[in-house]
Amino acid sequence: MKLTVNIDHIATLRNARGEFEPDPVHAALIAEKAGADGIVCHLREDRRHIKDEDVFKLRESISTKLDLEMAAVPKIINIARKVKPELATIVPERRKELTTEGGLDLQKNKNSLKRAIELLHEKEIKVSLFVDPVKYNVEIAKEINADMIEIHTGKYAEAKSKKEKLKHLHMIRETAKYGKEIGLGVNAGHGLNYTNIFPIVRVKDIDEVSIGYAIIVRAVYVGLENAVREMKNIIKRKLK
Repeated sequence: MKLTVNIDHIATLRNARGEFEPDPVHAALIAEKAGADGIVCHLREDRRHIKDEDVFKLRESISTKLDLEMAAVPKIINIARKVKPELATIVPERRKELTTEGGLDLQKNKNSLKRAIELLHEKEIKVSLFVDPVKYNVEIAKEINADMIEIHTGKYAEAKSKKEKLKHLHMIRETAKYGKEIGLGVNAGHGLNYTNIFPIVRVKDIDEVSIGYAIIVRAVYVGLENAVREMKNIIKRKLK
């Protein structure tokens, strides 16, 4: 299983003072040095953290993989087509949310998502769809030619009881299995941290996890390089 590190909150901290530091590109390079298999950033329509120039600089600077999270809207699609990340992960976006609150409504937005995928594929950009862990989402993702899915792990991460957590873990496991069976790549992310990652790592059909907030919080105490290395070591150890 691979680890991609989301550096959005480095940009959040930078923007809080309207300064130039901390630099998300520098943070991305530190994460790579510590073993990250890729870098994730979310270019939101309101540019609340990552800015356009950040994305272009990341494209020029990192040596692993760039995963650009984005809404399927024309202006952002056009930027993605210019940047040409290895992966574009399409996510739902609501202006007032603090963070992404759930998966895409694939049934409702099937036609617009299919067109977005076509436009990104024209530039040889692979496309992932951020989805809640239910079987019909996998089927629609395949139908509209997505390359992979990213399973929303938020409800699992936020579950209060052991029973509820196991229920959501089962849904994640079954969705990942079905995705692989029909030929999709399978990633997972949202709300994962240094404790709840353990059961997720044991889901053999998940190729990659995307983690941001927990790593940045940990970095406040131990430094970014150590925080990334700790998470990478957890994932490696559990796969043995």
